[in-house]
Amino acid sequence: MKIDICFSPALYPYYQTSEARIIVMVDVFRASTTICAAFAAGANAIIPVATIEEALRYKNQGWIVGAERNVEKCDFADAGNSPFEYTPEMVKGKEIVFTTTNGTQAINSASSEWEVIIGCFSNLTAVTNFCLANKKEVLVLCAGWNNRFNLEDAVFGGALAERLIKEGNFEPGLDAVITAQSLWQLAGNDLENFLKNTEHAHRLFSHHLEADYYFCLQTDTTDVLPYYDKTSKKLLIKK
Repeated sequence: MKIDICFSPALYPYYQTSEARIIVMVDVFRASTTICAAFAAGANAIIPVATIEEALRYKNQGWIVGAERNVEKCDFADAGNSPFEYTPEMVKGKEIVFTTTNGTQAINSASSEWEVIIGCFSNLTAVTNFCLANKKEVLVLCAGWNNRFNLEDAVFGGALAERLIKEGNFEPGLDAVITAQSLWQLAGNDLENFLKNTEHAHRLFSHHLEADYYFCLQTDTTDVLPYYDKTSKKLLIKK
């Protein structure tokens, strides 16, 4: 079995195949982490939508909406894209509509795949165990930033690849995996400092979101495993 990494949704068409496989969508800063936090706080389901217009239509129908563009919460939304906003008081037992600059677009682009799960450092072990148990090829789909490469998603891909290669019958796919593993090995013992000079870290810091930055880099804060349900077009969690 192979694990491969696609560094940007713009490259995803070059990785498409008819084979059944697991897509791990990662957007470390912050959509993946926030999705996991919302489910850990008790959300029943999350509806990922690509556009602001679609999110606004849901809001006008009375839904709870999380919406963010370029790090900032949209004016009409109940919350933005911070994991700290999705408290049990807000989301427990409820369905949420969610749109972000990068992550929700990446989910929708891969929605026809055999299985799409949501990965981040927060649920790294849960993602690893699911991939090991299902014995399918894995593609890490990095959300990036406006279709461009970003370091944090690549480093997560390297962390997951290293675990799957060491613990399971996985082998690296293309050069992207070797690159990502090298980045993870450089970063692994000091992830917070390694990523502090990244584009997205600067965006978060300039908006006084340092707490989000540090939270998103904590490993295994939850064991929830969100996945995209093709029938309902919602994110649910594996039981």
